[in-house]
Amino acid sequence: MEKILLRVLTAGCMATIPFLFRGKRRENFLIFFAKGVLATLVDAYVVGTNKIAYPVRPFPKIFNTNIIYDVLFFPLLSVLWVKMTERDRLGKKLLKSLVFSVPMSFGQWYFEKNSKLFKWKKWSPLHTFASVNFTLFTIRGFFGLIKYFDKKEMWR
Repeated sequence: MEKILLRVLTAGCMATIPFLFRGKRRENFLIFFAKGVLATLVDAYVVGTNKIAYPVRPFPKIFNTNIIYDVLFFPLLSVLWVKMTERDRLGKKLLKSLVFSVPMSFGQWYFEKNSKLFKWKKWSPLHTFASVNFTLFTIRGFFGLIKYFDKKEMWR
């Protein structure tokens, strides 16, 4: 069942790519790759310190983390979130971050209890909530920095 869930997640992510990368492609790719790097680093630390494990994952002999989450699912969510919050003030960004972090926390809790996708050792839904929000706002700050440098034309 777990491998089917991972295949469905991968297919769903692949299906959304053409829709999410319309428009500002350079910015979207920067957000996507920056979030992929950040998610991989955070996940490698969390797995390395035995807080969470992924018993069923792609390429288990190569990766200790689930690369589908780190380099596909979370980066696509970040691209969507940055697009949704591009013109919002901080209060609205905080509310919109709940749209992502609360379901993600609940979903991880559910799948940890009912599947072998996650095994929490020193982890909880609150940790998921905090890490999702931390990475969303870190990437949002990175995007804001890119926009600032674009306005100053420092790249050209």
